[in-house]
Formats: sequence, C-alpha cells, structure tokens
Amino acid sequence: MLIKVLKEFLLPFFTALGVVLGASIIGSLGTLLTFGSPLQTMGNLAKNVRIWALVVAIGGTFSTIRIIESGIFGGEIIALARQVVVILGAFLGSYLGYWIIINIVGSGSKP
Repeated sequence: MLIKVLKEFLLPFFTALGVVLGASIIGSLGTLLTFGSPLQTMGNLAKNVRIWALVVAIGGTFSTIRIIESGIFGGEIIALARQVVVILGAFLGSYLGYWIIINIVGSGSKP
C-alpha cells in the first residue's frame, strides 16, 4: 500500500521539481547573450513557472477535475485520495524547486 502511494506521489513530485529547476536554469542562459543578470532571471523564472510545473505534473487539468468530481459526487473515495496525493506531490515538487533556486540566487523574497 505504501509503495503504491509513493509511486503516485513521486512521479508528479519529481516532474514538477524538474520543470522548475530546468526552466529556471536553462531559461536564464538567454540573459548571458543579452548581458543581463542570470541570477535575477533565474529567480523570476522560478517564481513564474511554479504554477505551470503543477499543471505539467498533474498531466492536464480537465481529467483531474473530472476525477475529483467523480470522487466527490460519485463516492469514489480511492480516486479522490489518489488525485489529492498527485496534486500534493506536484505542489511540493514545484515549491521545492522554487526554494532551491531562491537559495541559489540568494534572494530573500517570499513566495
């Protein structure tokens, strides 16, 4: 049971983490060509990309909303719990990616 929950949690967690880290680091490389500040751009990109990392990790919002609706109104508690775990994993992954980038950049800004 715990292994199944971990599988449902870890895939969206690391997907969202990778989206935030990858977008921030690779995206900031463009500022090297324009003589801007890569660290400042990294922080801005991490902040702006967090919500998109959630959407990417969930795999699309309509299917998730449909499953949540069937869990609430159809009584499918297992499906509802599964989606909560997926959303929680995606949220924590994107926030951890943001936290890592902010600590690398050294910005004291709050989310």
